[in-house]
Amino acid sequence: MREYELVFIVHPDLDDTALNEVVEKVKGWITEAGGAVAKVDFWGRRKMAYPIRKQKEGQYVLVKAQMAPTFGVTLERNLRFLEPVMRFLVTQL
Repeated sequence: MREYELVFIVHPDLDDTALNEVVEKVKGWITEAGGAVAKVDFWGRRKMAYPIRKQKEGQYVLVKAQMAPTFGVTLERNLRFLEPVMRFLVTQL
């Protein structure tokens, strides 16, 4: 198991319950693959440097997790198909 940081930007129009559902879905993917989520940090709504999907703001979420290196590709594919997620970045610590 390696430690990773996942930062993703969620659509700004989502309310708190929908945002929590997205975060729980991501946490579920990690735990189902045998990983562990160490920390979830909500950075809140922030202005982006450039518009993404005609949006100038987004809700930022940081997830610190331990997972297998082979699961990173699957996680990125799942995030790509998750509609409310506008951008994401997975980095190894």
